[in-house]
Amino acid sequence: MIGIDIVSIDRISRLKRRHGGIFLRRFLSDNELLLAKTDASVAGLWAAKEAASKALGVGIGAECGFFDVIIEKDTKNAPILKFSPKIYQNFGIKQAAISISHDGGFAIAAVIVSK
Repeated sequence: MIGIDIVSIDRISRLKRRHGGIFLRRFLSDNELLLAKTDASVAGLWAAKEAASKALGVGIGAECGFFDVIIEKDTKNAPILKFSPKIYQNFGIKQAAISISHDGGFAIAAVIVSK
């Protein structure tokens, strides 16, 4: 299954200015906060989590929350997508791949999940 999401970096900047760290902690784990160095990277993480939930066919909500989608980086700084144990069990996930990019004021993420 495929999920894609795009978000305006300016929208993320406005939310950060308005709500500060509270906004970030609503959808990023402590480890993900370390990856969120710029507003563009925060927007990329937001898009990644949204795209992953869309690939599951449910979106962010009761079946898949922001903290059920885990973004890490490999040794070459490429994103790695993982899910909480609940998601692996409930959706039968075998593999997941992710790509995140940002340019022109937008961040976009694409996720492919196989069951």
